[in-house]
Amino acid sequence: MKNYLFPVIIVAMAGILNLSLMTVLGQSSASTPLRVAVAGTTHGHVSWILNRKNKSDVQVVGIYEPNLVLTEKHARQFNLNKDLFYTNLKAMLDAVKPEAVVAFGSIYEHLAVVQICAPRGIHVMVEKPLAASLAQAVRMEALAKKHNIHLLTNYETSWYPTTEKSFQLLNDSNSIGKLKKAVFHHGHQGPKEIGVSNEFLEWLTDPVQNGGGAIIDFGCYGANLMTYLMKGATPSSVMAVTRQFKPDTYPKVDDEATIVVTYPNAQCLIQASWNWPFSRKDMEIYGETGYIIAQNSQKMLLRNKAQMPERAMQVTAQDIKVYEDPFSYFADVIRKKITVTDHGVYSLPNNMIVMRILEAAKESARTGKTVQLQ
Repeated sequence: MKNYLFPVIIVAMAGILNLSLMTVLGQSSASTPLRVAVAGTTHGHVSWILNRKNKSDVQVVGIYEPNLVLTEKHARQFNLNKDLFYTNLKAMLDAVKPEAVVAFGSIYEHLAVVQICAPRGIHVMVEKPLAASLAQAVRMEALAKKHNIHLLTNYETSWYPTTEKSFQLLNDSNSIGKLKKAVFHHGHQGPKEIGVSNEFLEWLTDPVQNGGGAIIDFGCYGANLMTYLMKGATPSSVMAVTRQFKPDTYPKVDDEATIVVTYPNAQCLIQASWNWPFSRKDMEIYGETGYIIAQNSQKMLLRNKAQMPERAMQVTAQDIKVYEDPFSYFADVIRKKITVTDHGVYSLPNNMIVMRILEAAKESARTGKTVQLQ
Protein backbone atom coordinates (compact mmCIF):
# COMPACT_ATOMS: atom_id res chain seq x y z
CA MET A 1 0.00 0.00 0.00
CA LYS A 2 1.36 3.39 -0.96
CA ASN A 3 2.02 5.96 1.78
CA TYR A 4 -0.05 8.97 0.64
CA LEU A 5 0.44 10.75 3.98
CA PHE A 6 4.22 11.26 3.61
CA PRO A 7 4.06 13.70 0.64
CA VAL A 8 1.36 15.68 2.47
CA ILE A 9 3.60 15.99 5.53
CA ILE A 10 6.52 17.11 3.35
CA VAL A 11 4.39 19.79 1.65
CA ALA A 12 3.04 21.00 4.97
CA MET A 13 6.54 21.19 6.47
CA ALA A 14 7.76 23.05 3.41
CA GLY A 15 4.93 25.53 3.80
CA ILE A 16 5.77 26.09 7.47
CA LEU A 17 9.46 26.53 6.64
CA ASN A 18 8.62 28.98 3.86
CA LEU A 19 6.32 30.95 6.16
CA SER A 20 8.98 31.01 8.86
CA LEU A 21 11.59 32.16 6.35
CA MET A 22 9.30 34.93 5.14
CA THR A 23 8.72 36.02 8.74
CA VAL A 24 12.46 36.07 9.45
CA LEU A 25 13.14 37.99 6.25
CA GLY A 26 10.42 40.48 7.11
CA GLN A 27 11.83 40.98 10.59
CA SER A 28 15.33 41.25 9.14
CA SER A 29 14.22 43.90 6.64
CA ALA A 30 12.56 45.91 9.38
CA SER A 31 15.57 45.75 11.70
CA THR A 32 18.34 46.12 9.10
CA PRO A 33 19.71 49.67 8.89
CA LEU A 34 18.54 51.68 5.90
CA ARG A 35 21.38 51.92 3.39
CA VAL A 36 21.79 55.65 2.71
CA ALA A 37 24.18 57.52 0.44
CA VAL A 38 25.00 61.22 0.60
CA ALA A 39 24.89 63.26 -2.61
CA GLY A 40 27.04 66.36 -2.16
CA THR A 41 28.57 67.83 0.99
CA THR A 42 28.74 71.58 0.33
CA HIS A 43 25.58 72.31 2.33
CA GLY A 44 26.36 73.35 5.90
CA HIS A 45 23.67 71.00 7.20
CA VAL A 46 25.57 67.93 5.97
CA SER A 47 27.03 67.55 9.46
CA TRP A 48 23.58 66.34 10.54
CA ILE A 49 24.15 63.07 8.68
CA LEU A 50 27.95 62.82 8.71
CA ASN A 51 28.08 63.35 12.47
CA ARG A 52 25.14 61.09 13.24
CA LYS A 53 26.56 58.67 15.80
CA ASN A 54 25.27 55.79 17.90
CA LYS A 55 22.10 55.19 15.88
CA SER A 56 21.41 51.90 14.15
CA ASP A 57 18.43 52.74 11.91
CA VAL A 58 20.52 54.32 9.13
CA GLN A 59 23.89 53.32 7.69
CA VAL A 60 25.86 55.70 5.45
CA VAL A 61 27.29 53.49 2.71
CA GLY A 62 28.67 56.11 0.33
CA ILE A 63 29.36 59.83 -0.01
CA TYR A 64 29.51 61.64 -3.35
CA GLU A 65 31.71 64.72 -3.40
CA PRO A 66 33.80 65.78 -6.43
CA ASN A 67 35.76 68.36 -4.41
CA LEU A 68 38.76 66.40 -3.08
CA VAL A 69 39.75 69.16 -0.67
CA LEU A 70 36.29 69.00 0.86
CA THR A 71 36.50 65.20 0.97
CA GLU A 72 39.72 65.40 2.99
CA LYS A 73 38.14 67.97 5.31
CA HIS A 74 35.03 65.90 6.03
CA ALA A 75 36.93 62.64 6.39
CA ARG A 76 39.15 64.25 8.99
CA GLN A 77 36.45 66.26 10.77
CA PHE A 78 33.97 63.40 11.13
CA ASN A 79 36.50 60.55 11.35
CA LEU A 80 35.20 58.86 8.20
CA ASN A 81 36.84 56.15 6.12
CA LYS A 82 38.00 57.68 2.82
CA ASP A 83 36.74 54.58 1.03
CA LEU A 84 33.22 55.95 1.57
CA PHE A 85 33.89 58.87 -0.78
CA TYR A 86 33.29 58.91 -4.54
CA THR A 87 33.80 61.62 -7.15
CA ASN A 88 31.09 60.28 -9.48
CA LEU A 89 27.48 60.00 -8.33
CA LYS A 90 26.43 57.27 -10.78
CA ALA A 91 29.50 55.19 -9.98
CA MET A 92 28.80 55.47 -6.27
CA LEU A 93 25.17 54.41 -6.61
CA ASP A 94 26.09 51.43 -8.77
CA ALA A 95 28.85 50.40 -6.38
CA VAL A 96 27.14 50.73 -2.97
CA LYS A 97 23.49 50.23 -4.07
CA PRO A 98 21.78 52.42 -1.47
CA GLU A 99 18.07 52.29 -0.75
CA ALA A 100 17.96 56.05 -0.26
CA VAL A 101 19.95 59.21 -0.92
CA VAL A 102 20.09 62.44 1.05
CA ALA A 103 21.12 65.49 -1.01
CA PHE A 104 23.43 68.09 0.52
CA GLY A 105 24.65 69.97 -2.53
CA SER A 106 23.24 73.19 -3.98
CA ILE A 107 19.49 73.55 -4.43
CA TYR A 108 20.00 73.60 -8.21
CA GLU A 109 21.69 70.18 -8.00
CA HIS A 110 18.60 68.53 -6.49
CA LEU A 111 17.15 67.90 -9.94
CA ALA A 112 20.25 66.04 -11.14
CA VAL A 113 20.20 63.85 -8.02
CA VAL A 114 16.58 62.86 -8.64
CA GLN A 115 17.24 62.32 -12.35
CA ILE A 116 19.95 59.79 -11.47
CA CYS A 117 18.28 58.18 -8.44
CA ALA A 118 14.64 57.87 -9.53
CA PRO A 119 15.18 55.45 -12.46
CA ARG A 120 17.19 53.26 -10.08
CA GLY A 121 14.29 53.16 -7.62
CA ILE A 122 16.29 55.05 -4.97
CA HIS A 123 14.30 57.25 -2.60
CA VAL A 124 15.51 60.84 -2.13
CA MET A 125 15.34 63.44 0.62
CA VAL A 126 16.64 66.93 -0.20
CA GLU A 127 17.41 69.88 2.02
CA LYS A 128 14.93 72.74 1.87
CA PRO A 129 13.57 73.95 -0.45
CA LEU A 130 12.66 71.24 -2.94
CA ALA A 131 14.20 72.94 -5.98
CA ALA A 132 15.73 76.17 -7.27
CA SER A 133 12.72 76.85 -9.50
CA LEU A 134 9.18 75.65 -10.06
CA ALA A 135 10.17 74.23 -13.46
CA GLN A 136 12.78 72.04 -11.79
CA ALA A 137 10.30 70.97 -9.12
CA VAL A 138 7.76 69.89 -11.76
CA ARG A 139 10.36 67.67 -13.43
CA MET A 140 11.36 66.18 -10.09
CA GLU A 141 7.76 65.46 -9.18
CA ALA A 142 7.17 63.72 -12.52
CA LEU A 143 10.24 61.51 -12.01
CA ALA A 144 9.24 60.59 -8.47
CA LYS A 145 5.75 59.58 -9.58
CA LYS A 146 6.95 57.71 -12.66
CA HIS A 147 9.45 55.61 -10.72
CA ASN A 148 7.38 55.36 -7.53
CA ILE A 149 9.96 56.77 -5.13
CA HIS A 150 9.59 58.92 -2.05
CA LEU A 151 10.81 62.48 -2.62
CA LEU A 152 10.87 64.35 0.68
CA THR A 153 12.11 67.79 1.70
CA ASN A 154 13.77 68.36 5.06
CA TYR A 155 13.33 71.56 7.08
CA GLU A 156 14.72 72.15 10.54
CA THR A 157 11.28 73.36 11.66
CA SER A 158 9.83 69.99 10.67
CA TRP A 159 11.42 68.53 13.79
CA TYR A 160 10.21 71.26 16.16
CA PRO A 161 7.75 69.93 18.75
CA THR A 162 6.09 73.37 18.70
CA THR A 163 5.32 72.95 14.99
CA GLU A 164 3.28 69.81 15.57
CA LYS A 165 1.73 71.13 18.79
CA SER A 166 0.61 74.30 16.97
CA PHE A 167 -1.00 72.15 14.27
CA GLN A 168 -2.80 70.08 16.93
CA LEU A 169 -4.05 73.16 18.78
CA LEU A 170 -5.25 74.75 15.55
CA ASN A 171 -7.32 71.65 14.85
CA ASP A 172 -8.86 71.76 18.33
CA SER A 173 -12.01 73.85 17.90
CA ASN A 174 -11.82 74.87 21.57
CA SER A 175 -8.32 76.32 21.20
CA ILE A 176 -8.12 79.43 18.98
CA GLY A 177 -10.82 78.80 16.39
CA LYS A 178 -10.30 78.98 12.63
CA LEU A 179 -6.98 80.27 11.31
CA LYS A 180 -7.17 83.86 10.14
CA LYS A 181 -3.57 85.02 9.97
CA ALA A 182 -0.08 83.63 10.45
CA VAL A 183 3.22 85.49 10.66
CA PHE A 184 6.56 83.73 10.16
CA HIS A 185 9.98 85.08 11.13
CA HIS A 186 12.92 83.13 9.75
CA GLY A 187 16.41 84.54 9.37
CA HIS A 188 19.75 85.48 10.84
CA GLN A 189 22.56 88.04 10.45
CA GLY A 190 23.50 86.68 7.01
CA PRO A 191 25.39 83.59 5.80
CA LYS A 192 28.71 85.39 5.57
CA GLU A 193 28.19 87.08 8.91
CA ILE A 194 27.52 83.82 10.74
CA GLY A 195 30.57 82.21 9.12
CA VAL A 196 29.28 79.51 6.78
CA SER A 197 31.94 77.65 4.79
CA ASN A 198 33.24 79.11 1.54
CA GLU A 199 31.77 76.19 -0.41
CA PHE A 200 28.35 76.82 1.10
CA LEU A 201 28.52 80.61 0.71
CA GLU A 202 29.52 80.32 -2.95
CA TRP A 203 26.28 78.71 -4.08
CA LEU A 204 24.01 80.12 -1.36
CA THR A 205 24.58 83.60 -2.79
CA ASP A 206 24.24 82.53 -6.42
CA PRO A 207 20.84 83.26 -8.04
CA VAL A 208 21.07 80.11 -10.18
CA GLN A 209 22.46 77.58 -7.72
CA ASN A 210 20.20 78.74 -4.86
CA GLY A 211 17.34 80.19 -6.87
CA GLY A 212 17.58 83.52 -5.01
CA GLY A 213 18.82 84.88 -1.70
CA ALA A 214 16.91 85.24 1.56
CA ILE A 215 13.61 84.89 -0.31
CA ILE A 216 14.52 81.26 -1.04
CA ASP A 217 16.78 80.41 1.88
CA PHE A 218 14.31 81.54 4.54
CA GLY A 219 11.10 82.29 2.65
CA CYS A 220 10.57 78.58 2.11
CA TYR A 221 10.07 77.93 5.85
CA GLY A 222 6.94 80.04 6.17
CA ALA A 223 5.54 78.74 2.89
CA ASN A 224 6.04 75.16 4.07
CA LEU A 225 4.55 75.72 7.52
CA MET A 226 1.57 77.68 6.23
CA THR A 227 0.79 74.97 3.69
CA TYR A 228 0.81 72.47 6.56
CA LEU A 229 -1.44 74.63 8.75
CA MET A 230 -3.81 75.15 5.79
CA LYS A 231 -3.85 71.38 5.12
CA GLY A 232 -2.52 71.69 1.59
CA ALA A 233 -4.73 74.52 0.35
CA THR A 234 -3.40 76.50 -2.60
CA PRO A 235 -3.21 80.27 -1.98
CA SER A 236 -5.24 82.75 -3.98
CA SER A 237 -2.39 85.18 -4.53
CA VAL A 238 1.18 86.10 -3.60
CA MET A 239 2.80 89.51 -3.29
CA ALA A 240 6.45 90.11 -2.34
CA VAL A 241 9.02 92.83 -1.85
CA THR A 242 12.78 92.15 -1.73
CA ARG A 243 15.67 94.41 -0.77
CA GLN A 244 19.44 94.47 -0.99
CA PHE A 245 20.52 96.15 2.21
CA LYS A 246 24.05 94.77 1.79
CA PRO A 247 24.83 94.94 -1.95
CA ASP A 248 28.58 94.88 -1.32
CA THR A 249 28.24 91.59 0.57
CA TYR A 250 25.47 90.01 -1.53
CA PRO A 251 25.63 91.67 -4.96
CA LYS A 252 23.78 88.97 -6.89
CA VAL A 253 20.79 88.17 -4.66
CA ASP A 254 18.32 89.74 -2.24
CA ASP A 255 19.12 89.72 1.47
CA GLU A 256 15.66 90.71 2.70
CA ALA A 257 12.20 89.54 1.64
CA THR A 258 8.62 90.10 2.77
CA ILE A 259 5.99 87.83 1.26
CA VAL A 260 2.21 88.18 1.65
CA VAL A 261 0.30 85.00 0.84
CA THR A 262 -3.48 85.34 0.61
CA TYR A 263 -6.17 82.65 0.93
CA PRO A 264 -9.95 83.09 0.60
CA ASN A 265 -10.35 83.24 4.39
CA ALA A 266 -6.81 83.70 5.73
CA GLN A 267 -3.60 85.63 5.26
CA CYS A 268 0.06 84.75 5.73
CA LEU A 269 3.00 87.10 6.23
CA ILE A 270 6.48 85.62 5.67
CA GLN A 271 9.49 87.63 6.80
CA ALA A 272 12.80 86.23 5.54
CA SER A 273 16.05 87.99 6.38
CA TRP A 274 19.83 87.94 6.24
CA ASN A 275 19.85 91.21 8.19
CA TRP A 276 18.62 90.51 11.68
CA PRO A 277 20.86 91.09 14.72
CA PHE A 278 20.35 87.47 15.77
CA SER A 279 18.98 84.19 14.44
CA ARG A 280 15.31 83.37 14.84
CA LYS A 281 12.79 80.79 13.68
CA ASP A 282 9.36 81.48 15.15
CA MET A 283 5.74 81.86 14.13
CA GLU A 284 2.54 83.55 15.25
CA ILE A 285 -0.84 81.98 14.52
CA TYR A 286 -4.01 84.03 15.00
CA GLY A 287 -7.45 82.45 15.09
CA GLU A 288 -10.98 83.68 15.68
CA THR A 289 -10.76 83.33 19.46
CA GLY A 290 -7.06 83.34 20.34
CA TYR A 291 -3.46 83.02 19.26
CA ILE A 292 -0.48 80.68 19.38
CA ILE A 293 3.09 81.97 19.38
CA ALA A 294 5.74 79.29 18.79
CA GLN A 295 8.85 81.05 20.11
CA ASN A 296 11.33 78.31 19.26
CA SER A 297 11.46 74.52 19.05
CA GLN A 298 9.95 73.90 22.51
CA LYS A 299 8.58 77.14 23.96
CA MET A 300 5.22 78.57 23.01
CA LEU A 301 2.53 80.95 24.23
CA LEU A 302 -1.23 80.37 24.07
CA ARG A 303 -4.04 82.82 24.71
CA ASN A 304 -7.75 82.54 24.02
CA LYS A 305 -11.02 83.93 25.32
CA ALA A 306 -11.54 80.97 27.62
CA GLN A 307 -8.04 81.05 29.12
CA MET A 308 -6.75 84.49 30.03
CA PRO A 309 -4.14 85.77 30.55
CA GLU A 310 -1.51 84.38 28.17
CA ARG A 311 -0.24 80.92 29.10
CA ALA A 312 3.33 79.71 28.57
CA MET A 313 3.84 76.12 27.44
CA GLN A 314 6.86 73.90 26.91
CA VAL A 315 6.52 70.83 24.73
CA THR A 316 8.91 68.02 23.90
CA ALA A 317 9.04 65.43 21.15
CA GLN A 318 8.00 62.79 23.66
CA ASP A 319 4.91 64.80 24.62
CA ILE A 320 3.48 64.84 21.12
CA LYS A 321 5.32 61.96 19.42
CA VAL A 322 7.10 63.94 16.72
CA TYR A 323 10.33 62.91 14.99
CA GLU A 324 13.30 65.05 16.03
CA ASP A 325 15.59 63.24 13.58
CA PRO A 326 14.76 63.61 9.86
CA PHE A 327 16.79 60.53 8.93
CA SER A 328 14.84 58.33 11.35
CA TYR A 329 11.66 59.72 9.80
CA PHE A 330 12.96 59.00 6.29
CA ALA A 331 13.89 55.44 7.27
CA ASP A 332 10.48 54.75 8.82
CA VAL A 333 8.71 56.11 5.74
CA ILE A 334 10.69 53.80 3.47
CA ARG A 335 10.21 50.85 5.84
CA LYS A 336 6.45 51.62 5.73
CA LYS A 337 6.27 52.13 9.47
CA ILE A 338 4.60 55.50 8.89
CA THR A 339 2.77 57.22 6.05
CA VAL A 340 3.52 60.71 4.77
CA THR A 341 0.35 62.79 4.76
CA ASP A 342 -0.29 64.84 1.61
CA HIS A 343 -0.04 68.15 3.43
CA GLY A 344 2.73 67.07 5.84
CA VAL A 345 5.81 69.26 6.10
CA TYR A 346 8.10 66.71 4.40
CA SER A 347 5.64 65.72 1.67
CA LEU A 348 5.94 66.28 -2.07
CA PRO A 349 2.44 67.82 -2.49
CA ASN A 350 3.18 70.34 0.27
CA ASN A 351 6.52 71.29 -1.22
CA MET A 352 5.13 71.65 -4.72
CA ILE A 353 2.83 74.33 -3.29
CA VAL A 354 5.86 75.84 -1.56
CA MET A 355 7.57 76.09 -4.93
CA ARG A 356 4.51 77.76 -6.46
CA ILE A 357 4.55 80.32 -3.64
CA LEU A 358 8.28 80.99 -4.00
CA GLU A 359 8.10 81.27 -7.78
CA ALA A 360 5.18 83.70 -7.49
CA ALA A 361 7.05 85.66 -4.80
CA LYS A 362 10.09 86.08 -7.05
CA GLU A 363 7.86 87.16 -9.95
CA SER A 364 6.00 89.63 -7.75
CA ALA A 365 9.23 91.11 -6.40
CA ARG A 366 10.54 91.48 -9.95
CA THR A 367 7.42 93.07 -11.43
CA GLY A 368 5.93 94.85 -8.43
CA LYS A 369 2.60 93.12 -9.09
CA THR A 370 0.49 90.64 -7.16
CA VAL A 371 0.59 87.17 -8.72
CA GLN A 372 -2.68 85.23 -8.83
CA LEU A 373 -2.48 81.48 -8.18
CA GLN A 374 -6.17 80.68 -8.44
